[in-house]
Amino acid sequence: MLECELYVKIDELFEGYVDEGWLRRVVAETLALKGVNSPVELGLVITDNETIRQLNKRYRGRDEVTDVLSFALLEDSNPPFINPPDGVLHLGEVILSYPQAAAQAEEHHHSQERELALLVIHGVLHLLGHEDENTQGELKMRAEEERVLGGLSYDRLL
Repeated sequence: MLECELYVKIDELFEGYVDEGWLRRVVAETLALKGVNSPVELGLVITDNETIRQLNKRYRGRDEVTDVLSFALLEDSNPPFINPPDGVLHLGEVILSYPQAAAQAEEHHHSQERELALLVIHGVLHLLGHEDENTQGELKMRAEEERVLGGLSYDRLL
């Protein structure tokens, strides 16, 4: 079984809307379906539109709300992050806007759980090195998201 140290922070406003145990299972299953088999550590934050807008502005130069941000700690990051010699792969942080996820679920006519799972998967894929800044990368990312979503459905997480 995959060893995953996951730090979850759900803003107080959204605590009753998101199940932390479910989030943990979505992350663990995403990592397993991606073939990650070494111990990993990552953080997951569920927050509001204003917080994610401020982070998007500060770190990406975009003064707008987005659904999910990922801050990867991979070796090829700039500046490089050096993993401590504890044998744990420190992946980084995924930050998700609950109100944006809820709005997108309504817009796409599917459940909030599906949208939340999709955004968590998207964020974790970024932490694992997937990119979607060009058309080819976006197509690959969407295909991988759908593959992992299918696995979550199979495991009855959706």
